[in-house]
Amino acid sequence: MVHEDPHLEERDGLPEPQPALQADPSISAHPSVSIHPSVSAYPSSSAHPSTLAQPSGLAHASIPGTEDLSVIKVSKRRWAVVLLFSCYSMCNAFQWIQYGSINNIFMNFYGVSAFAIDWLSMCYMLTYIPLLLPVAWLLEKFGLRTIALTGSALNCLGAWVKLGSLKPHLFPVTILAQVICSVAQVFILGMPSRIASVWFGANEVSTACSIAVFGNQLGIAIGFLVPPVLVPNIEDQDQLAYHISIMFYIIGGVATLLFILVIILFKEKPKHPPSRAQSLSYALASPDTSYLSSIVRLFKNLNFVLLVITYGLNTGAFYALSTLLNRMVILHYPGEEVNAGRIGLTIVISGMLGAVISGIWLDRSKAYKETTLVVYIMTLVGMVVYTLTLNLGHLWVVFITAGTLGFFMTGYLPLGFEFAVELTYPESEGMSSGLLNISAQVFGIIFTVSQGQIIDNYGTMPGNIFLCVFLTLGAALTAFIKADLRRQKANKETPENKLQEEEEESNISKAPTIVSEENL
Repeated sequence: MVHEDPHLEERDGLPEPQPALQADPSISAHPSVSIHPSVSAYPSSSAHPSTLAQPSGLAHASIPGTEDLSVIKVSKRRWAVVLLFSCYSMCNAFQWIQYGSINNIFMNFYGVSAFAIDWLSMCYMLTYIPLLLPVAWLLEKFGLRTIALTGSALNCLGAWVKLGSLKPHLFPVTILAQVICSVAQVFILGMPSRIASVWFGANEVSTACSIAVFGNQLGIAIGFLVPPVLVPNIEDQDQLAYHISIMFYIIGGVATLLFILVIILFKEKPKHPPSRAQSLSYALASPDTSYLSSIVRLFKNLNFVLLVITYGLNTGAFYALSTLLNRMVILHYPGEEVNAGRIGLTIVISGMLGAVISGIWLDRSKAYKETTLVVYIMTLVGMVVYTLTLNLGHLWVVFITAGTLGFFMTGYLPLGFEFAVELTYPESEGMSSGLLNISAQVFGIIFTVSQGQIIDNYGTMPGNIFLCVFLTLGAALTAFIKADLRRQKANKETPENKLQEEEEESNISKAPTIVSEENL
């Protein structure tokens, strides 16, 4: 029988008592307690080191080297893990947008076109596409800790390489540094839902996922706010290089500190599974499972395919809007670089609030389909209002409309991750999240290049209308997604129900088999 207490927290490192095994030769072997070569132990009959003969007549044995899957506990370390991940994700996101938020200043410093600076942002999207599958395989093969160490190490390396690009002729060095940071991003973007599932209980996963995504959004917010303050728009190249170096030194120091903390604090997984769904996931996991077959199963899931498309349209529009925001604001409000950054900050801060609220709401209501659809429609409404008010000549109006847009557009990100895990359980969270992100990167590149060209040739309103059209398509497709919440169904299966099923099967079986102590 599975013992579950969602409020029970484990003490890391404390040994569990292990009473001696009691075997009764009269116990008949039941099919539900046989241990399959590819399954360590099934949760409803898992081998628990401290379990004696159960009232149902089933005996449980201690198997060295296996996890104790029968006890459901949440670890106190879980908050430290998700907050640490959130912090180094924030650092990486800052490095993504730090060039785009002062696009015109870096254009003048390096003597390159706006399109070249845009590619410093789009390289994040381009790098992700070919590297997702290898990194998702590494996540399944080596686990969360290895991926976290690699991502934070690459993020730290890229930050320090940027210090070698403080001369106008060293733009290629900046490209190299940004590519390194973009590779780090591949090790970061797909982890929020995986961390939430591995470390958090059934009533916390959506909130935990929103906190993990929160860090990425906070990094973008700081990336909009800080560079315009640290790097003023001045003509003197030496002074400009000095101000840029201050920004690069700060981010290098922060990235180094976070890398050290990851080495010290980030653990692979808790001692006990935090939810029944995670316990089932551990029990059903097989090292022989085909990686390709998992991908094929995901693409046969029509609901998930629709979510991949709609998530890509929404998040790709956000990437394009973030990359091109400075250019759009400067076109209508010349000399307002600092306020352009503040508008970006407003978009992301309101989006972080939306993400946290949506995560808490999902944990309470479990209304994934309804919440996702409402947020998507409101994103479309916000984009239309922002498009119509950008050129009115009143910055305070732009702040309000951009903040409203950000609340829904950025708040949608954790919704997509959690909805994907529900639709695809028990498939790998890293794979489902990764496919969502690939879609976002593809649409992000398409939207950024296309909208940038439309803005240069026709103005900001046609460019924003271009995004509105695709958001309308995304909202329509979201309505066709069915709420097949597989993870919720797994969490609702009670141990008593499973025990009753086992007893019914036992009554049908008429060929009892003696269980020897050696077999146990």
